[in-house]
Amino acid sequence: MTQVTERETPVQAAPRAAAGRRRSPAAAACVLGGAVAAGLGLGFLAVLVIVLWISSPYPDSGPGGALHLAAGLWLLAHGTELVRYETLSGVPAPVGVTPLLLVALPALLMRRAARLGSASGDGGGGGGEGRDGGDAEGGGEEVLPASAVFSAVACGYLSVGSLATVYAAAGPMPADPLSAAWHVPLVAVLAAAGGVWSAKGRPVGPLPHWVPGAVRRAAARPRYPLALRAGAAGALVLLGGGALIVGASLAWHAAEVQASFLALTGVWSGRFAVLLLAVALLPNAVVWGAAYALGPGFALGAGATATPLGFAGAPALPRFPLLAALPPEGPGSLLTCATAGVPLLAGLAVGWFAVRRAREVRYRETALTAALGALVCGLLMAGLAAAASGPLGSRGLASFGPVWWATGAAAFAWTLLPAVPVAVAVHSWRTRPARQADGPAADSDDEWHDSGVRELRWEALRRAAGTLVPDLTPQDLPQGPPQDPPRAAAPPAQPAPVQEPAVAPKPPRRLTVVTGLHLDLTPAPVDLTPAPAPGGPAAGAPPRPLVPPVAGARVLPRRPRA
Repeated sequence: MTQVTERETPVQAAPRAAAGRRRSPAAAACVLGGAVAAGLGLGFLAVLVIVLWISSPYPDSGPGGALHLAAGLWLLAHGTELVRYETLSGVPAPVGVTPLLLVALPALLMRRAARLGSASGDGGGGGGEGRDGGDAEGGGEEVLPASAVFSAVACGYLSVGSLATVYAAAGPMPADPLSAAWHVPLVAVLAAAGGVWSAKGRPVGPLPHWVPGAVRRAAARPRYPLALRAGAAGALVLLGGGALIVGASLAWHAAEVQASFLALTGVWSGRFAVLLLAVALLPNAVVWGAAYALGPGFALGAGATATPLGFAGAPALPRFPLLAALPPEGPGSLLTCATAGVPLLAGLAVGWFAVRRAREVRYRETALTAALGALVCGLLMAGLAAAASGPLGSRGLASFGPVWWATGAAAFAWTLLPAVPVAVAVHSWRTRPARQADGPAADSDDEWHDSGVRELRWEALRRAAGTLVPDLTPQDLPQGPPQDPPRAAAPPAQPAPVQEPAVAPKPPRRLTVVTGLHLDLTPAPVDLTPAPAPGGPAAGAPPRPLVPPVAGARVLPRRPRA
């Protein structure tokens, strides 16, 4: 204690150091989780390639070459461009078309690792007292903040990714180092961020403090979430239309697709590999179909473009089942031009989802939200077009797929035109004033409060109630202020006969019979004649009244309630 006081050592230094030591195991577990996620993706592709290599009757290389190819495919799943050196011309040919279905493998594994790292300390014991303090021996499990989990998982994943890049460099299809330097981190960062955000309960709160204030205030407005929702709805409609176009084209060219599939290889292992590649490229074909419906179409090499207006150029396409379903060369037909209905439906969806359910929103705000939704739809389609395209070789196949900027611009223009008027019309319909009926029409149609119907209802109610409701007539009600009744009252006038309404017969009541009870409810006779008292009147004298007469009493009529 004396040494600590003399050296002026701060008291909180020891707990902070202990907290730092406690935090290191959790961070190490997150780093290991990211490395395991990358290893699982590599292992899955390695097993698949090894199985195909074993079943192939004519393998080109040994197991080492198959493992190098698996590493190259894992990098291709992140969007990395591979280079193929063994070509007929001797010129290296890049392979940059990424199967979008293959991207789901590393993305899902990385997202799962981030979620597990974020939720690793949720079920810890109760011995800990906090994140930065507390007893180190309490047994409480440390919960890392979201930024620490994100950094740790990404660090472990990228470490394995860098090793895979170095390992694939010695294979038949090495990865471009510059392309791998930003594609692999991009997929890892996006997947890790999504996993951490999902583990924290998907919070939608204010932006961090390091974001400029103007941006935070603008993002807090309700128009931006609506614009994101509307843009996503428009993009989904476009992708659905693209899937419909691809399915119809495959069914229309079924014979050509089958012939192309059977001509590639004659062994079942090769056909299985071609089938797997075609399935992995189906999402790319859906994006191509959406770009075709938007108008810009897609490129099939240098000088060859397929659009609804026609197929221009003579591309040198490789034999592949999906490429056999392309539209025929020449000008377009009425059927190909009918695909323009897909972007129109997308614009209607953007306009519908851009409307807020509030009466205080102005038409200008609704139109601006619809325009922002169209912009979001254009940005999403541009990103998908960039991910679904790329080179398949050099020279004639250097450009393959839709042009991202043309696809995005067409999506924005197509959805903007119908979205704004549809949003304004829907907003006007939802905020229309309530319809009010006219006075004379309402009076004539009000049969419930008609005088005759009211009397009939009252009579039916009186008859149903029995003796609970007295039979009152207008002659029985007092006229004017109450007065003293006369000594000799005249007999009451007979009321006019009232036509009885047709009353439906009452349903019989259900009775529950309980056996074992014997009750005698017969009233016993009671003799009310007073017995003669001793010394009283004779037997023939009239009986004495039970209640003595009251003199001076007045009976007032009952006043009706106001």
